[in-house]
Amino acid sequence: MSFRCGRFTFALDRPLVMGILNVTPDSFSDGGRFLDPARAIAQGLRLREEGADLLDLGGESTRPGAQPVDAEAEMARVLPVLEGLRDCGAALSVDTMKPAVMRAALAAGADMINDVKALEAPGALEAVAASGCGLCLMHMRGEPRTMQADPVYADVATEVGAYLKARLEAARHAGIARERLLIDPGFGFGKTLEHNIALFRQLAALRDLAPVLAGVSRKSMLGVLAGRPVQERQAASVAAALLAAQRGAALLRVHDVAATVDALKVWQVIGDKT
Repeated sequence: MSFRCGRFTFALDRPLVMGILNVTPDSFSDGGRFLDPARAIAQGLRLREEGADLLDLGGESTRPGAQPVDAEAEMARVLPVLEGLRDCGAALSVDTMKPAVMRAALAAGADMINDVKALEAPGALEAVAASGCGLCLMHMRGEPRTMQADPVYADVATEVGAYLKARLEAARHAGIARERLLIDPGFGFGKTLEHNIALFRQLAALRDLAPVLAGVSRKSMLGVLAGRPVQERQAASVAAALLAAQRGAALLRVHDVAATVDALKVWQVIGDKT
């Protein structure tokens, strides 16, 4: 199994680490820290030095309750950073749900599009189909502004799996090769703590559909479980990343790259992979 991602092809013989780089004023963990392009580029280079295989650039917060921004503002935040990191040695992903931003990012050299709406927006499939970029299709119930308003599922794992299977089929119908596709169950996106735990326990089952990206870093579910504020969730985040890797996650989307890379090195040598 491999993942074709723009300029890169990853063998997926080990979990890949995707470093989070938010160029937003309002992301839940690091909003405003890297809004300046020079600081964002320096942070991207640091994450690459720490071992990130991919960098995920986001110009619009998708935290619960976040307000949308227009495509022009999102592009103004992301494109200078994307261009500044083009030759850093990591694959460059852009976290966006807007086809206009997808097209601009791909024209500027992005290797991957990470879409929380799983390419549902009109024109999104067409924007990426012929590019050769990697793609991540995520499950979200509702939209960021309202997604945590009493989400209800009869069986969260079954429903999320069925949705992701349908979006994979839509992508393949659009001519997108399966080697370009990842899926993300969307921890915290229209899900309660109980939903998130149930999904995590069923993570291995999703591997039958496509390689899985797991993104739980510093999220509120870990805050509840560990009893820690957002800036004190590194240990919980690394533990969750290792548990996701044990359940077969192919990519781990994290804030704390160095700590995650170190933990994976130990797990890959002496961990129980049964």
